[in-house]
Formats: sequence, structure tokens, C-alpha cells
Amino acid sequence: QVQLVESGGGLVQAGDSLRLSCAASGRTFSSYAMGWFRQAPGKEREFVAGINWSGGGRYYADSVKGRFTISRDNAKNTVWLQMNSLKPEDTAVYYCATPSTRVAAIGAKYDYWGQGTQVTVSS
Repeated sequence: QVQLVESGGGLVQAGDSLRLSCAASGRTFSSYAMGWFRQAPGKEREFVAGINWSGGGRYYADSVKGRFTISRDNAKNTVWLQMNSLKPEDTAVYYCATPSTRVAAIGAKYDYWGQGTQVTVSS
């Protein structure tokens, strides 16, 4: 059974940085893409970033391009989301997820999800 466990959320001020981590288990991590999503209060869950199985392809929502970086270490079964220049509108619960494909292109169907970690950015 695939398990995804996020960590690293917290309360920060606008302009600060945070790094989220997601530890994966239950299948061959290096064979699948990984992604980060977020859901703000009263809003639908949205795609934030995705990374292909090898780390060779990365995809970002326009709202985070240039500020967030997704990375992975297949030896550690871990994916990270480095978030810089945080804004109050980045406040949300952030979820790690993985599809049953190697490529994390926008629109991919994500099958497994973590429990989420709260990120709150104060102004």
C-alpha cells in the first residue's frame, strides 16, 4: 500500500521560505512521478508542482513559477517542495501525491495522496 507522509509546514511571514518534505513508501518510488497540490479554505484543490520519475522534467503552476522548486531523491524515497518568497495567498494545506505514471504533466491523474501539511503565511 502506497503511503505518503508530508512534513515541514508551519506559520511564516510574507517573504519567508519553507521546505516541505514527502516521504513515500509502498512501491518503487523511482518508477513514478510525484506532485504537490494545495487547497486553500473555500477553494478547490489545485496543482502546484510535479516532477517526473527521474527528476528530468518539472512542471509548475503559473502562480508559483520562479518561487517554488520541486526536487526528489530516489535513493531516499523523498520529494521536496522548496517555497521561497512566500505570499499570504500561498496559505493552504499542501498535499503530496503520486500518479501511476512516470510523467507528471499537468492533467495527470494522481492516485495516491498524503494527509497534508498546513502552510500559513502572514502579511
